[in-house]
Amino acid sequence: MTGLRTAIGFLTILPVAPAGQAGMAPARAWFPLVGLGLGAILLGLDTIAREALPALVVGAILVAALLVLTRAIHTEGFLDCCDGLFGAFEREERLRILRDPHVGAFAVIGGAALLLLKWSALAGLPDGARTGLLLAFPTLSRFGMVAAMALFPYARAQGMGTAFQDGRHPWQVAVAFAIAAAVAVLFLGGGGAILLGVAIAVALGLGRWVTGLLGGMTGDAYGAVNEVGEVVVLVLGIALFAAIPRVFGAPLW
Repeated sequence: MTGLRTAIGFLTILPVAPAGQAGMAPARAWFPLVGLGLGAILLGLDTIAREALPALVVGAILVAALLVLTRAIHTEGFLDCCDGLFGAFEREERLRILRDPHVGAFAVIGGAALLLLKWSALAGLPDGARTGLLLAFPTLSRFGMVAAMALFPYARAQGMGTAFQDGRHPWQVAVAFAIAAAVAVLFLGGGGAILLGVAIAVALGLGRWVTGLLGGMTGDAYGAVNEVGEVVVLVLGIALFAAIPRVFGAPLW
């Protein structure tokens, strides 16, 4: 499956060669499946580490593992967006800053807040839904990227994200949604359906905001959608399954 191989090669550090620029659009269909794979790796690490380490250390290990497994590609996009979107007032200047390899104050502040939220959320996952949330949060956030790619134009004539625009087809979004929905409901029950809706809302909200500022999305903006989606799904998942447990139905796992 060329699309799946491309998705793995692009989204992770795993030694799977992507198919190249011409074959990128079909890979969108498998983004949530790659997210599920990442979640499974995190779940394995969590299961082993919790036998000997306190929750705060386990949370830090999971954050570090996710950064390594993804080459921090989405985190880098989030940092660039912090600088570009908050560091200028004109569209062209924002786009210029997004391409600038240097890290500014907004990126440092935003990155620190992002990693702190993600670390504390992973350290505080409730036992009753821990497995489901570890599998679901990277799955749902990556469907958020697919939704943003499908619904908003690209801001530049050239760029990494353009490869996902050429050759788009509704089946890619449908397959991605089916995978994300299956993971959410299978592992988290009714609460998972709510979290899927939240991930989509995050993608739509950020996509509309970024498009209003830049005239469209960029590769960095897709990364920001993923990172914000991960944190929101984790934090809201804790609220759903720890503060008001079993209200939304028991997960099957």
